[in-house]
Amino acid sequence: MTAYGERADGTHRCSRADVNAQALWHAGGLRRGDDPPAIKRRHEPPRIVGDLLSAEIAEKQARSIKYQLTIAKLPLAKDIDDFDFTGTPINEALVRELASGAFLAEQRNAVLIGGTRHRKSHLAIAVARACIRGGARGRFYTVVDLVNRLESEARAGRQGRLADYLTRLDFVVFDELGYLPFAQTGGQLLFHLISRLYERTSVIVTTNLAFGEWPSVFGDAKMTTALLDRLTHHCEIIETGNESWRFKHRA
Repeated sequence: MTAYGERADGTHRCSRADVNAQALWHAGGLRRGDDPPAIKRRHEPPRIVGDLLSAEIAEKQARSIKYQLTIAKLPLAKDIDDFDFTGTPINEALVRELASGAFLAEQRNAVLIGGTRHRKSHLAIAVARACIRGGARGRFYTVVDLVNRLESEARAGRQGRLADYLTRLDFVVFDELGYLPFAQTGGQLLFHLISRLYERTSVIVTTNLAFGEWPSVFGDAKMTTALLDRLTHHCEIIETGNESWRFKHRA
């Protein structure tokens, strides 16, 4: 004998369990195509290790998703299945397509347009959450908060740092464009940010303004036209309607 169970001529000595298993198999004690128990036992450790590795990977993915949802700063936990599309003009198929995250690979944008309190933010947040669960990285801002941050950055002499960070993400949500006014300098800073994000990071915008009304926000018609050219070049437009959902469904 050289190693345990191995003879000098290279053949192997079977254990009693192996002999009994082979005898049972040959005697028809197992169904045709079944492995003998001894062979199955040899396969079990790799399968257990594989299951443990799969569980560890799933746990890491869950932690990563939880972390990305936290740093995205989404204000509410909203999902597509929580939204009632019944009686709305909203293209449900398009919303669900956006939720798949496929538009991110092509750096496409999305603009949700509709009346005040028409749950555009719900849809934008739901799409964002679905994309993050699919492995994407994103960030949520109300437009006024974003402009305030851009202005603070400029005053501190750090202009461009936020844009550098956002260009490394897969998407950014700009919520409530047009709800509150901001200075023309803020509009210029927002224009430059969207120009930096163009074909790098997808932008999801919610607004209560038709595109023709956007110059009233940015204060410069030519700049607004240039901004819309960039934003809508690769873009999905979702109209949510003009009637307030809360008014329609109040008691």
